[in-house]
Amino acid sequence: MVEPETFTFLTDLGQNNRKVWMDEHRPERDDAMRNFTGIATTLHDYAHLFDYLVADARSKPKQSFTRFFQEPRDRIGSGLFKADVDVFANAGHPAEDFGYYLHLEPGNCYAGAALFQPSKMALARMRARLIDDPKELQDILADPEFKTDFPDGLVTRRELSALPNGVLGSDPAALYLKMVGFGCRKDVPDALLLEDDVIDLLIEIFRAARPLVRCFD
Repeated sequence: MVEPETFTFLTDLGQNNRKVWMDEHRPERDDAMRNFTGIATTLHDYAHLFDYLVADARSKPKQSFTRFFQEPRDRIGSGLFKADVDVFANAGHPAEDFGYYLHLEPGNCYAGAALFQPSKMALARMRARLIDDPKELQDILADPEFKTDFPDGLVTRRELSALPNGVLGSDPAALYLKMVGFGCRKDVPDALLLEDDVIDLLIEIFRAARPLVRCFD
């Protein structure tokens, strides 16, 4: 599924995070992007085995993975480029709707379901959903099977230092309301991702993560 050269490119990018280096390695970048497009296509082709809504949605593989360049307002770390990529399988837009994803980062690959970088409107909808009915999410996270599949529980890539205005610390969903996007994840070894039959493992992970996606439909 993942070509060895893709992992090599991501590793080299992490060590040479400069525009001049990226410009000199455009062929390798383009090859990696073709690989991401192929992965997105594969995830959609198998979506009928983990979520019919994704299977029924229009496939847009070239728009189904994150880009390397980091906009200044969204930048994480000091690098101009991201040396990791998320490939999505969504029924909607990755910035608007919960969906399934495969995170590719040498030595730190994982898969699950999430809305990690929501738009302002999507974030508002998530918070309203949590305030109105926090119990459904709590029940999902407390389910023994979900806890076994996703031992880290709910994870986020960005967290507020304080609760949003109007939210009290006693609110049942307070812990999650500080998260600017969140999801669940399960580690996947790099070596397995080099094999075509890793799709079977990804299908299992996505099936286990489906209750989280449905919670925010």
